[in-house]
Amino acid sequence: MIRVTALTKVYRLGAVTIPALRGVTFALEDGEFVAIVGPSGSGKSTLMHILGCLDQPTSGRYELDGIDVSQLSDDDLALIRNRKIGFVFQAFNLLPRLTAVEQVELPLLYAGVRDRRARAIAALEAVGLGDRLFHRPTELSGGQQQRVAIARALAMQPKIMLFDEPTSALDPEMIQEVLDVMRDLARRGMTMVVVTHEMGFAREVADRIVFMDEGAIVEVAPPDTFFTRPRHERTRAFLSKILR
Repeated sequence: MIRVTALTKVYRLGAVTIPALRGVTFALEDGEFVAIVGPSGSGKSTLMHILGCLDQPTSGRYELDGIDVSQLSDDDLALIRNRKIGFVFQAFNLLPRLTAVEQVELPLLYAGVRDRRARAIAALEAVGLGDRLFHRPTELSGGQQQRVAIARALAMQPKIMLFDEPTSALDPEMIQEVLDVMRDLARRGMTMVVVTHEMGFAREVADRIVFMDEGAIVEVAPPDTFFTRPRHERTRAFLSKILR
């Protein structure tokens, strides 16, 4: 589904260059769930934005569903995002005057989908909001708003779902709501990548955990190995800090 090879990203601020990604290489298979973890500034969100076709690498190759998207034009990237990728951000990005079903219908409208109301309702029911179809954001909890955002991405029937810290703005009870939805998607075989600080969730649900530090992938391992027998010193230092 995803294959990235020697991916780099360098930001230039005047005469200063800031390397955000340093030769990232990894693959994601169809139906796999990968959690990307690491300290702040490690390159997690930069990698996620490139995977979501929201940004382009400075060098390297990125293949999505057999298509090399590394050097596509902005228009072509937008088309790929529309057809293949569901992106769920930290912020819910809901429009205040629209109901839940209208929020989910909006990208379907832009895409020219004819049965958008039926697809929107089905997506909302899939995330447990079948009884909140006509509620506006102010009438929904934070967890419910994030579930609307997930339904909006699901309704486009993407090949892959990307989650960038989807629970960072939520309190513990609302976090559990969103994690339950993501857990259900994983059980149904949705291909998913999540950048997260929720290590318990990553440990329970992810097929593999990717640990990033200083713009590079330091370790890739299944959860049991990652948490109990990490190979690298930087992984061990990271785990000792966040799990103590």
